[in-house]
This record gives sequence, structure tokens and C-alpha cells, in this order.
Amino acid sequence: MAKKLLITEKPSVATEFAKALKINTARKNGYVESEEYVITWCVGHLVTMSYPEVYDEKYKAWRFDTLPFIPSEWKYEVIASVQNQFDIVKSLLTRDDVDTIYVCTDSGREGEYIYRLVDEMVGVQGKSKKRVWIDSQTEEEILKGINTAKDLSEYDALADSAYLRAKEDYLIGINFSRLLTLSYGRKLAEFLGQERAPISVGRVMTCVLGMVVSREMEIRNFAKTNFYKVQASLEDGLIAEWKYDEKNENNFNELKDIVDSNQLYNDNGFKKEEDAKAFIEHIIKDNPVPKVLEASKKTQKENAPLLYNLAEIQNECSKKFKISPDQTLEVIQLLYEKKLVTYPRTDARVLSTAVAKEINKNLNGLAKWGKDEEIKNILNSMIQNKYSTDIVKSKYVNDSKITDHYALIPTGQGFENYDSLQELHKSIYKLIVKRFLSIFFPPAEFTKLAITIDIGGQKFYANSKVCTKQGYLEVINTAQSTPSSEERSGEQSAPSQLDSSGEQCSPSNKSSELKIDGNALSKIKKGQTLNLLEINTKEGETSPPSRYSSGSIILAMENAGKLIEDERLREQIKGSGIGTSATRAEIIKKLNRIGYIDINPKTQILTPSQKGEQVYKAVSWSIPDMLNPDLTASWEKGLDMVARKEIKPDEFMLKLEAYIKAKTAKLKR
Repeated sequence: MAKKLLITEKPSVATEFAKALKINTARKNGYVESEEYVITWCVGHLVTMSYPEVYDEKYKAWRFDTLPFIPSEWKYEVIASVQNQFDIVKSLLTRDDVDTIYVCTDSGREGEYIYRLVDEMVGVQGKSKKRVWIDSQTEEEILKGINTAKDLSEYDALADSAYLRAKEDYLIGINFSRLLTLSYGRKLAEFLGQERAPISVGRVMTCVLGMVVSREMEIRNFAKTNFYKVQASLEDGLIAEWKYDEKNENNFNELKDIVDSNQLYNDNGFKKEEDAKAFIEHIIKDNPVPKVLEASKKTQKENAPLLYNLAEIQNECSKKFKISPDQTLEVIQLLYEKKLVTYPRTDARVLSTAVAKEINKNLNGLAKWGKDEEIKNILNSMIQNKYSTDIVKSKYVNDSKITDHYALIPTGQGFENYDSLQELHKSIYKLIVKRFLSIFFPPAEFTKLAITIDIGGQKFYANSKVCTKQGYLEVINTAQSTPSSEERSGEQSAPSQLDSSGEQCSPSNKSSELKIDGNALSKIKKGQTLNLLEINTKEGETSPPSRYSSGSIILAMENAGKLIEDERLREQIKGSGIGTSATRAEIIKKLNRIGYIDINPKTQILTPSQKGEQVYKAVSWSIPDMLNPDLTASWEKGLDMVARKEIKPDEFMLKLEAYIKAKTAKLKR
């Protein structure tokens, strides 16, 4: 009887496939077998690229005259530590009674690469090969993946991209690491007081090192600037700030008679306190009566944020739990293997139409669970308020924004495994569940109030944002929100976010001490006169940029080196990133492991080491574009284009080889 061979990535995954198929299996050495199926595993990579000395012994020594090293035919070898498992997989792939092979490695570029290397090394011929592509390890999804498995050749473009990614990293790593070590290794060793100091260069790794070092240099070179704002205290606790309005001709002309523009700091303050005080004296000399020039009230709705992808949840866990991105990935991978959440290594923050149409399965599963009181209350609120679960036409569903997998969401299953989870694992699971449930709640509603007041011929401004309906904020703890740009820069902002009782709906700007009563502000009318209590100066100071945390740098990598704190803006301009969701955490971990950066375990803040700074200098002198996030992102974009069949693999490879040759020639000169 012909048998079907399933190849997974881990023994635990093989067990889940056997359970889903409901087969009685006999445990063998390195695989399990039933009458119809054989299931084995790869334990990660079984095959790797050979080092240069395997091609020719002359490449063992690092010398300028053997560079660049670019093989015409690539060599691969079995990893010694897993030789036994490779032999088992090989024997199964070549068994006469196996006629169909189901590739069940992780559904992504790296999972594809793991199997393709084995297939190439074994030389599998004459068998049907199918690709199982799943988004979760629930029984339903596994069976669906097997039943709808496409021919493996359908994924050849993804495999091409995987091979090219490995070749690119190999060629850049081998050639540039040797070149820079030969050029600067001795000086680096002397500086560090070491006997040897090889320099490690990587396509993504070096770029990320550059981001960390550049940020540190910005902080060191930062010169603090003090400035002085002018604030008016009015009746009912109202505080308004003066701002320079160059668009208003009368205001501009009158201001020129009072102060020199060189005295001003930006558009809302003075460089010196004495100038600010002189300005105040001018305003109050005739005992002005404040008059409201404009008073506007606008209603604003704010929808729940998009769902988590891996980068977003890694950043959230770095802030909330102070854990590293690779720790977050380990936890979510475990939750995935416990059937609690969908596939973690995803870049998408939306769902597919097909998943959205069946989303009630996930919700019903959560409702039946009922073990967590907070989640149960959220679901009860949804039921009592009859919130719609039809999200197909919402911003949370967009097939065009999904590549390999949709967003990270709870499956509504796997609860038999929940009690055995550690508390941290449960907390991260709840984050995912709450973000998921929030999209079914109505938007939060705010009333935005803004007034413009004339005091002595000068314009003062005050505004607030009053929360009138909590909506999705009932689900999401907004204390997890990202600091605003003003908070990071030290700039102050008059608005604070208040609910109708004067309590905050979400955190106000910590750097601002302005406390504006939204209720008092809402009573102000155009043309109204107000009582002026006093006008004072308020000192502020600029702040240096923040250091990257292990989470924020993941976001910066996702956005090609741009740390965009605002979540909505981040999603709007999202493009090709540095690295992939599957590799970013490992890159940061490697930089720390080889001593190029330090990671504070309590805060997760990144700083460059002395060694890392010296390597950065060497790269900036020799191959500066390796530090350019845009260039690194463009290489990743090229790999994505290969996977999408927009360019041919040969085209990518020719450009890569030309780049390696040109940079090598320049450095050797």
C-alpha cells in the first residue's frame, strides 16, 4: 500500500498532525508511522551552505587576493549535529512505498528553504510533492491544509527568493567580513587590547548596528536648548498659550515693533526669559480684556487600531513586560503550537476576506472558554450591546495587504493548554485577545474644542479633547499607548485628553504641565470676554532623541530605519523593511551576542559597545552604504519581487554579484 510522507519542522508539530489526522501511529526512530501515513521532522535546518575552504583549500586563509569569493556552482552539506535525523528523513524520502510527500514545514520563506535544501541534497525524484500551507495548528486548519495542498512547484518562486536571501547574506558576510578584518582588524584588536578582532559584517546586522550607533551619536552631540513660553491664566482654571502667528499680517507687523525675530524660539516661545517678560509687560501695560476670537467644537471618531503583526506585538511586549523580541517570539510560537493563536511570523495587520466571513468561530470559541473574567466581561458587553461581527468591509480586512499570512489573532481553541501556561504567556495571550476583540467595538468618540483669545493684540490658544464615548477604549488599556512626538522632544502641548468628568481617557503629554478643564472650555463662546488673572513665563527645554529599545528598533526595522511612533502613520507609509518578521529578533540577539551592542535587561534599552562603535567607523569609512537602511530595504524588496515573480532570480543574482565585485574592488584599491 502506497503511503503519504509528511515532513514537519519539529517533533511537536508532527504530533499535532497525527492527532488531526486521527491515526494510530507507531513511534519509530525519528518518525511515526501508521498504515497510511509516515510523519517525520527536520528539527530546523538539516542542510547548510558550505564554507569557502570546501570549494578550495586556498580560501581557508583570509587574503585579499582570494576576494571576492563568488561560487559559480553552490555547495551544500549536512549539518554535523543533525546528521542522524537527516539520514532518517533521507531514507523516508526514498522509500519505495512512499508515493506522495507533503511539505509541512512552517508556512513562510524560511520553512520553504528548510525543506528545499533537504530535497536537493537527497535528490528526490518520481514522487508527488505537495505543499501544506496553514495559518494555525488547530485540527480544522491542519486538515484543510492537507486537503487543499497545492503542488510544491507552485511555491518555486518563494523557494527562489529563499535561496537568494541565503546567497546574499553569505556573499556579503564572507566577502565584507574578510575585507574589513584584513583592513582594520589589527587596529581594532589594538584598540580593544585583544590578540585578534575579526570584524563581522551582515546585510541586515550591520545596518541595524548603524542605526543604534547613529542614535547614540545624536544623543552625545545633542545640545540642550532652554526656551520660555508665555501663558495666560484665565477664569475657571483656563490656561492659554501665546503663539507667534506669521500668517496674520497685523499680528506679525505689531510683533515686529515689540521683539526681534531672533529672540523667538520656534513659533511659541522665547530664547531668553527676560525677552519673554518684556513681551508680557508690553501686553499687560494697558490692562487688556481678553476676548474670544474663535471657539470651535468638532466631533471626532477614533477606531480601534489594526490587529497585531509580529513587530507590533514585539514592541508592545518590550514596553509592557520588558522582554526582548526573541523572547516574545518564543512565547507566541509556543501559543501557536498550543493552538491558541494563529501563525506568529506575520507582517500583516489585517485579516483575509475568507477568515473574516468565519470570524464567529473564533469569537464563539472564546465565549465558550469563559475562564478569564475580563475577557468574559468584554464578550458579554458585545452581546448585550449587539455589536456587529460583520467586519468584511471594514479596514480590518484587506486581501491586498496580506502576503504569506494574515494578522495575529486568537484561534478560539486550544484552551485545554491554557492552565499549563506561565503567567507571562497568559498575559501576552490576553494582549492578543483584547486587541482582537477591540475591532468589534464601536469607535471612541471625542469632542475637540479649540479657542483663540485676543489679549493685548496678541493671540493666545487653548484646546482640549473631551472623550464622550469610550467605545473600543473599554477593551484596550490605553496606558500602553506610545508617547507622542512632543513627549519625546520635550515640547509642550496645551491639549490634554479628558473625559466628560475631567478624568483622562488616555495619557496626556507628560512633559506638559498644562491642565485644561475640558468642561470649562466647552462653555466658552465666540465674542465672549474673560477675566485675566495673570500672564507668566513657562520654562521648557529640548530633549535629546530617545535610545532605541529592543521593541522600538523592531518597528524601525519594519519601516526601513524610520522609527514612527504614531501607529496610524506607521501603517500608512509602511513599505519594505529591513529583514523580515522571522529574522529581526535574531539579528538583535546576534548583535548582542557578538558584543556589538548592549541590551539593558531591565529596560530593554540598546546602546552600542566600544567594539560596535569601532566596527561602525570601519564600515562608514569603507562601505558606508551598508549602513543605509534604504539600501538594505531595497535588497529585501528585491527578494519579495522574486517571490512575487515580478523579476527573475538571475536578474537579482547579477545585480548582487556586480555589487559585491564593485565594493570589493574599491576596498582593495
